[in-house]
Amino acid sequence: MGLFSQVCVGAHAQTLAQPHGPVVRMAQAISPDDVPPPRKRPQTRLRVTPYYTPDGVYPRYNPGPDAVRECNATYVQEFRPSGTVIVPHMSCYWRRG
Repeated sequence: MGLFSQVCVGAHAQTLAQPHGPVVRMAQAISPDDVPPPRKRPQTRLRVTPYYTPDGVYPRYNPGPDAVRECNATYVQEFRPSGTVIVPHMSCYWRRG
């Protein structure tokens, strides 16, 4: 019990020693020389490689140096909900030249 009473008395003495009003503290001004420069990260670079070379021709194969593209254009019937219509249709292929 004697040990417990000393701890309580010591804590009570510390609270009485502290001031009971607002404490005013002054902040120190930081000079521009004290501030470290901001760290800049290098930009992330992504390498993008396509699976094929876009040339606008399908299918993508090399028909040969002297190949010729032949196309046939015709009109075909299409059955639509609004009615039957006739539309142009083109089919192309490569042949040796």
